Amino acid sequence: MSDKEIIDTLVDGGKATPGPALAPRLSMMKVNIQEVFKKINDKTKDYSGMKVPVKIIIDKKSKDIEIEVGTPPTTSILKKEMGIELAKITEEEKTAGKTSVGNLTMEQIVKVAKMKQDNLLAADFKNAVKTIIGICTSMPITIEGKKPKEVLKEIDEGKYDELLK
Repeated sequence: MSDKEIIDTLVDGGKATPGPALAPRLSMMKVNIQEVFKKINDKTKDYSGMKVPVKIIIDKKSKDIEIEVGTPPTTSILKKEMGIELAKITEEEKTAGKTSVGNLTMEQIVKVAKMKQDNLLAADFKNAVKTIIGICTSMPITIEGKKPKEVLKEIDEGKYDELLK
């Protein structure tokens, strides 16, 4: 039998509460429930307004608690940054000349890259940012009022080097 109990759950970022699904399980483990949720909320506060996968790992003997936070999909984070729910342009909007669902700043792109960096297969932070920009291409999103491919070219030319440190 394992010395650790692992509980997988999905919580509201920064607003997790002991509900009927988790409280009894944590109570059975004889851990401080308030402490568990304080740790979860501290670790998920950057994902406010999004559902976040969380793994609660409890050492059965010492009652030590470890919280591992997953990240929401990149597209969800980007939509939240823009304040939209659906990243789609209707036929009516296309006819009116609309070509993107929103515009992000480079600072917002950097923020998303920092959130997702551990989950990306990027050699360094600059490449993590470029990966996020690549995702913007498929949504369609503009960055600093430009198409993502233009911004990728500017990154390669060194325009944003100061921001990408």
